[in-house]
Amino acid sequence: MSKPDEYPITQAIRVLRAEKVAFTPHLYEYVEHGGTATSAAALGVDEHAVVKTIVLEDEKKQPLICLQHGDREVSTKNLARAIGRKTITPCSPDTANRHTGYMVGGTSPFGTRKPIPIYLERSIAALPRIYINGGKRGFLVGMDPAEIVRVLSPVLVDAAA
Repeated sequence: MSKPDEYPITQAIRVLRAEKVAFTPHLYEYVEHGGTATSAAALGVDEHAVVKTIVLEDEKKQPLICLQHGDREVSTKNLARAIGRKTITPCSPDTANRHTGYMVGGTSPFGTRKPIPIYLERSIAALPRIYINGGKRGFLVGMDPAEIVRVLSPVLVDAAA
């Protein structure tokens, strides 16, 4: 692992350290609207192993997070059906920031401003290693997906489009 001063110490990193999660920090050049394709190429990893953190709201404007493969989209209909909600819609960047405390492009499921229910695409848990946002644009952390399950206790879903 890098020295602490070689990568940002975000709220997500504080949570990972407190939970004793083994992770590797990965900084890359952030590209506006570059998405997971850009980060995967910069790290030299398969985009399927890059996990995006998507902030959504249900029909009552209650926030939730869906963790999805970088090369897949979330079917809001499938997700709503899977978790017993009428509708689910993506949050605007400002609303997502208000819910999580993170800027879009730098949203981590770890260390959100307030507890938010988390839903994990089931197949992510079967990957050998994942790369997920470390709480800042241009910063991913690599880890065993079992750590997400252990630390966040997400509900496993089949919500890929």
